[in-house]
Amino acid sequence: MKKKATRVAYGEALVKLGKINKDIVVLDADLSKSTMTAYFQKEFPRRHINVGIAEADMIVTAAGIATTGKIPFVSTFAHFAAGRAFDQIRNSVAYPQLNVKICPTHAGISLGEDGGSHQAVEDVALMRSIPGMIVLSPADAVETEKMIFAVTNYEGPVYVRLGRLGVPILFDENYKFEIGKAVTLTEGNDVAILATGLMVAEALEASKLLEEKGIKVRVINVSTIKPLDNETVLKAAKECKFILTSEEHSIIGGLGSAVSEYLSEIYPTKIIRHGIEDKFGQSADADTLFDKYGLRAKKIVEIILKNI
Repeated sequence: MKKKATRVAYGEALVKLGKINKDIVVLDADLSKSTMTAYFQKEFPRRHINVGIAEADMIVTAAGIATTGKIPFVSTFAHFAAGRAFDQIRNSVAYPQLNVKICPTHAGISLGEDGGSHQAVEDVALMRSIPGMIVLSPADAVETEKMIFAVTNYEGPVYVRLGRLGVPILFDENYKFEIGKAVTLTEGNDVAILATGLMVAEALEASKLLEEKGIKVRVINVSTIKPLDNETVLKAAKECKFILTSEEHSIIGGLGSAVSEYLSEIYPTKIIRHGIEDKFGQSADADTLFDKYGLRAKKIVEIILKNI
């Protein structure tokens, strides 16, 4: 299956946007070749600002630009955006509800060799906690482009979680993305896998392996983590024996927490959170880390077989 990194799709989408919308401005913290905003910088040098290694300054500068009616997209590594610049995101962007799009790359342990100091495994939890913040995580390159166009038309702060690693292209150009809507990819009533980001591909692979054992799996792509698509989640809870959430993020505060928080009040049911279990990342290639942290289809299958 063809692969493409969501960060590459992001960089390409910005160029397409820049050609049709002169209000798009892109800011980067000296990582444009990694975040792929270098594509935009090459095409529109006067609309690209490299603030240097100063993430807090980048966020506040973007906030100021947003007050002029421009649409700033800001990028750096996810840990440096959500972590280092949290206060500026909270107070300078979210509190006044400014139209800033925070699109960090290199999220999760798939960042690889840079290690735990750079691998954001808690960024979704941080961004979910901010009032009014939209939190998105695309499954592949196709969804990334559609997502970036969608957030351009949304008025308000948005956090889009992007990755370094090339991931399978799951969708074609007919795929529809809408903020706040999850997409059911396979039907089944034995178990529902609610996955986000690169774990959607693993969930689809797990569903194939389980089907061979006679287990029908409903795979749902939850690319909008906040606001959660409550209708789709509730439907899965009512129609399936149990739910498994899967994410390349800590099981604390991410998609699993969001689903658990909602269903515990509305329709209590069995929920298993699959992800990174309260640990930091380590330095190794992405494949090694996926195996070590159990972010594989075979691990999803193992968990489901123990609980079906």
